[in-house]
Amino acid sequence: MKILAIEHEVPGVADDAFTPALGKAEAARAWALHQEGVIRELYFRADRHEAVLVLECADADDARAVLGTLPLVEAGLIAFEVIPLVAYPGFARLFAQAQGTGIGD
Repeated sequence: MKILAIEHEVPGVADDAFTPALGKAEAARAWALHQEGVIRELYFRADRHEAVLVLECADADDARAVLGTLPLVEAGLIAFEVIPLVAYPGFARLFAQAQGTGIGD
Protein backbone atom coordinates (compact mmCIF):
# COMPACT_ATOMS: atom_id res chain seq x y z
CA MET A 1 0.00 0.00 0.00
CA LYS A 2 1.25 3.48 -0.83
CA ILE A 3 1.57 5.75 2.19
CA LEU A 4 2.19 9.49 2.20
CA ALA A 5 4.12 10.61 5.28
CA ILE A 6 4.41 14.32 6.02
CA GLU A 7 6.89 15.45 8.66
CA HIS A 8 5.80 17.91 11.32
CA GLU A 9 8.03 19.62 13.83
CA VAL A 10 7.49 18.73 17.46
CA PRO A 11 6.68 21.88 19.45
CA GLY A 12 9.30 22.96 21.96
CA VAL A 13 12.26 21.20 20.32
CA ALA A 14 15.31 23.45 20.20
CA ASP A 15 17.24 23.78 16.94
CA ASP A 16 20.46 22.65 18.63
CA ALA A 17 18.86 19.26 19.35
CA PHE A 18 19.39 18.44 15.66
CA THR A 19 23.04 17.46 15.90
CA PRO A 20 25.25 16.53 12.93
CA ALA A 21 25.52 12.98 14.31
CA LEU A 22 21.73 12.60 14.39
CA GLY A 23 21.48 14.06 10.89
CA LYS A 24 23.98 11.54 9.57
CA ALA A 25 22.21 8.68 11.35
CA GLU A 26 18.89 9.87 9.90
CA ALA A 27 20.30 9.93 6.37
CA ALA A 28 21.82 6.46 6.82
CA ARG A 29 18.52 4.99 8.04
CA ALA A 30 16.56 6.70 5.25
CA TRP A 31 19.05 5.28 2.72
CA ALA A 32 18.67 1.79 4.17
CA LEU A 33 14.86 2.02 3.96
CA HIS A 34 15.16 3.30 0.40
CA GLN A 35 17.40 0.37 -0.53
CA GLU A 36 14.84 -2.00 1.03
CA GLY A 37 12.10 -0.50 -1.17
CA VAL A 38 10.16 0.88 1.78
CA ILE A 39 10.89 4.54 1.12
CA ARG A 40 10.01 4.97 -2.56
CA GLU A 41 10.34 8.76 -2.74
CA LEU A 42 11.80 11.34 -0.37
CA TYR A 43 11.46 15.11 -0.68
CA PHE A 44 11.65 18.31 1.31
CA ARG A 45 8.87 20.83 1.01
CA ALA A 46 9.89 23.91 -0.95
CA ASP A 47 8.13 26.22 1.52
CA ARG A 48 9.54 24.83 4.78
CA HIS A 49 12.18 22.41 6.03
CA GLU A 50 9.95 19.36 6.43
CA ALA A 51 10.23 15.99 4.71
CA VAL A 52 7.56 14.34 2.58
CA LEU A 53 7.95 10.60 2.00
CA VAL A 54 6.15 8.10 -0.17
CA LEU A 55 6.35 4.67 1.44
CA GLU A 56 5.37 1.18 0.34
CA CYS A 57 4.06 -0.63 3.44
CA ALA A 58 1.44 -3.21 4.36
CA ASP A 59 -0.74 -0.55 5.98
CA ALA A 60 -0.63 2.72 7.96
CA ASP A 61 0.39 0.95 11.18
CA ASP A 62 3.33 -0.66 9.39
CA ALA A 63 4.33 2.76 8.04
CA ARG A 64 4.20 4.26 11.55
CA ALA A 65 6.40 1.44 12.82
CA VAL A 66 8.93 1.98 10.02
CA LEU A 67 8.96 5.74 10.55
CA GLY A 68 9.53 5.08 14.25
CA THR A 69 12.92 3.60 13.36
CA LEU A 70 14.20 6.92 12.05
CA PRO A 71 16.65 8.43 14.56
CA LEU A 72 14.95 11.86 14.62
CA VAL A 73 11.61 10.20 15.38
CA GLU A 74 13.21 7.96 18.02
CA ALA A 75 14.70 11.06 19.64
CA GLY A 76 11.29 12.76 19.69
CA LEU A 77 12.47 15.62 17.47
CA ILE A 78 10.04 15.11 14.58
CA ALA A 79 6.73 13.37 13.96
CA PHE A 80 4.90 12.25 10.84
CA GLU A 81 1.33 12.48 9.66
CA VAL A 82 0.63 9.14 7.96
CA ILE A 83 -1.87 9.10 5.11
CA PRO A 84 -2.81 5.82 3.38
CA LEU A 85 -3.43 6.23 -0.35
CA VAL A 86 -5.52 4.33 -2.87
CA ALA A 87 -5.45 4.58 -6.63
CA TYR A 88 -7.69 7.21 -8.21
CA PRO A 89 -10.78 5.37 -9.51
CA GLY A 90 -12.15 8.23 -11.63
CA PHE A 91 -10.48 7.18 -14.87
CA ALA A 92 -12.94 4.27 -15.07
CA ARG A 93 -15.60 6.86 -15.96
CA LEU A 94 -13.76 7.52 -19.23
CA PHE A 95 -14.23 3.93 -20.35
CA ALA A 96 -17.60 3.06 -18.84
CA GLN A 97 -20.32 2.33 -21.34
CA ALA A 98 -23.18 4.79 -21.21
CA GLN A 99 -26.38 3.26 -19.85
CA GLY A 100 -29.54 3.63 -21.91
CA THR A 101 -28.10 5.92 -24.60
CA GLY A 102 -27.54 3.30 -27.23
CA ILE A 103 -23.80 3.93 -27.05
CA GLY A 104 -22.01 0.66 -26.61
CA ASP A 105 -25.25 -1.31 -26.20
